[in-house]
Amino acid sequence: MLPAGVFTPLPECLLQVEVNMVEEKVYWMGWQYLLPGSASRIWNLVERFGSPRAAWMASEQALSSRGGFEPRAAANLVRRRAGLDLAGEMARLAEWQISYITFEEEDYPRALRTIFDPPPGLFVRGHLRPGDDHAVALVGSRRPTPYGLAVAEKMARGLAKAGVTVVSGMARGIDSAAHRGALEAGGRTLAVLGCGVDVVYPRENARLMEDISMTGAVISEFPPGSFPEPWHFPVRNRIISGLCRATIVVEAAERSGALITADLALEQGREVMAVPGPVTNPLSCGPNRLIKQGARLVEDVSDILEELGITCLFPEQSFAAPVTPRLTGGEEAVYRELSLEPKGVDVIIEGTGLCAQEVLAALMFLEVKGLVRQFPGRLYARRH
Repeated sequence: MLPAGVFTPLPECLLQVEVNMVEEKVYWMGWQYLLPGSASRIWNLVERFGSPRAAWMASEQALSSRGGFEPRAAANLVRRRAGLDLAGEMARLAEWQISYITFEEEDYPRALRTIFDPPPGLFVRGHLRPGDDHAVALVGSRRPTPYGLAVAEKMARGLAKAGVTVVSGMARGIDSAAHRGALEAGGRTLAVLGCGVDVVYPRENARLMEDISMTGAVISEFPPGSFPEPWHFPVRNRIISGLCRATIVVEAAERSGALITADLALEQGREVMAVPGPVTNPLSCGPNRLIKQGARLVEDVSDILEELGITCLFPEQSFAAPVTPRLTGGEEAVYRELSLEPKGVDVIIEGTGLCAQEVLAALMFLEVKGLVRQFPGRLYARRH
């Protein structure tokens, strides 16, 4: 053991390796600024030139003849490259508390390394953890039914309580419900964006995005400041599926981004599962088709855990059972009549045999107690 206060410098060869890694990291980042969402192109460039630095230093002629760019594209690339201050961008990331993790670093998600075209690096708000290797994606429609929202939240809560990280895309609808469910259970959730991690999209998810970054992570391969564009989202979806052991689809039209994510998961050798829905609902077309094609039918969180061979990742971690508020006789009767499928007030009155005033009062207090949610059209459903 060395005496206190004695400093032994690292061997020069190790110092050089560390310096090279830091330097290469800057150039990896630079290429993602120049070619956002073009992982395959960046990997191809690095392979042709030997390193991200060598590719960055290449002349316009070399980028055209060796790099595979058309002359006009090479000239445009060199012009944009000259205007990019890499050291300044790195400093801004630190100021904005955004991490940049390259494929070569230990913190880069292991599951994502194995896909065909992994991002060279990830921009991250929050923190990635080794336990995120046990992740499941929950995706679906941006315009779900109340039933779809309730199911997504319920699945996410159950997964989070089992120690599974819930991954989604923070879009409206099913994605947002999945993130909220995981957060409500005190679990981890990762949001993969089709824009920069400093851009809130959709705008109403500003608070949700902040909550995710505080306890989980907001992730993107697009540089900060990148605004959402339609082509970004199919590119983003491969990261959602690539981070996860399985992708579960909850309500999706016949042609939707959720089904693109499911197809990508299959290409990546990951499990695909689906929550079935009524044949009269157009949003059931996607999940029901997946089930017909062999996807695991999911009715409960236990179906997901069983398929993945998980009972509970952290059995020593105790989750307190939710405390059910005390209910009056009228509230209990109304609550028993409700399910995850929304019902109108008239149906509830008929089912309980109570008068309209009693039912409306019970619904109001059940909503205050967090047991019931109201939907447009005076429809009510259980929250859990």
